[in-house]
Formats: sequence, C-alpha cells, structure tokens
Amino acid sequence: MEILERISYYILPLILLIVALIILFGKKDYFDSFLRGAKNGAVSAVNLLPTLCALIVGVSMLTASGAGELLSQLVSPFFDKIGVPKELFPLILTRPISGSASLATFGELLSQNGADSFPALCASLIMASSDTFVYVICVYFSQVGIKKTRHALPVAIFVSCLSILLSCILCRIFY
Repeated sequence: MEILERISYYILPLILLIVALIILFGKKDYFDSFLRGAKNGAVSAVNLLPTLCALIVGVSMLTASGAGELLSQLVSPFFDKIGVPKELFPLILTRPISGSASLATFGELLSQNGADSFPALCASLIMASSDTFVYVICVYFSQVGIKKTRHALPVAIFVSCLSILLSCILCRIFY
C-alpha cells in the first residue's frame, strides 16, 4: 500500500515532465499547436457567453417567480403515489437546469433531513445518475451550431425521469 501511495505522489509530476520533454525535443511544433488550441478555446468561451447568460436569467426567473414551488405543489400528489419523497422536488426541478443550483439544493436537503435519511439517499443517487441536460443541450448544441434538437430534449427528459424513479426504487430496496 505504501508503494501505491508513493507512486501517486510522483505520477502527475512525471507526466508533466514527459510532456515537457516531448514539447522540447519533439520534431513537430507542439507549442504552436498548444497556442492554437488555447486561441480556439478562448473564441469558444466568448461564443458561449450569450447562451450562458440566457440560461442564468432563465434559472433566476424560475426561482424568483415562485414557479418552482407552484409546480411542486401541482406534481406532489402524483409523486406521492409513485414513491418519490416530496423533499426531492427542489432537486428534481433544479438538476436538469443548473449543476451549481442542484448542488446547493442537494446540500440544503442533506442539512435539513440528515445524510442517512431516505430522501438524502435518493438525492445522492439522483445527483450521481442524472445530468444537467438543459445546460448540456444549450451549451453544446449552440457551440456546434445545431439549431434543430429534435429528439434530444424529450429523450433527456425521459432519461432524467427514469433516473429519478430508479433511484427511489433502489433506495427502497436497499434502505
């Protein structure tokens, strides 16, 4: 075990050293390639700003308007019947849109219910098995230039619902 620990200390510096040696003594102009990649990354970041701003404004409007609470009240009876705890509603609403908002909601859920509670276990599985699909579709599709997302959003919603249901079912089985 001590050998693995010692190797883990030196692996990253060793990789950096190897990359530096390849750049210095390689036959190709690797540094120029690095600069071109950095330039393309900066251009991509600037091109993504309008999409990210629109997404942030949308999330802020959803939160400030109280639409999240209204929606959770409307859906609450249905989710009670299928076994999804009501404490998960804020997480279910924020997870598809924003990773940081869902992480904050997850932290609040843990502090209110305790880390070993059934809603916390379900939330942990939801956080691990789902993604911020609205963010992914907006950012990645806008970067590539895809305007017709066709089936991407319905499939992402279906998969997100499936991960929520399976998370709660698995927690019921193993908790």
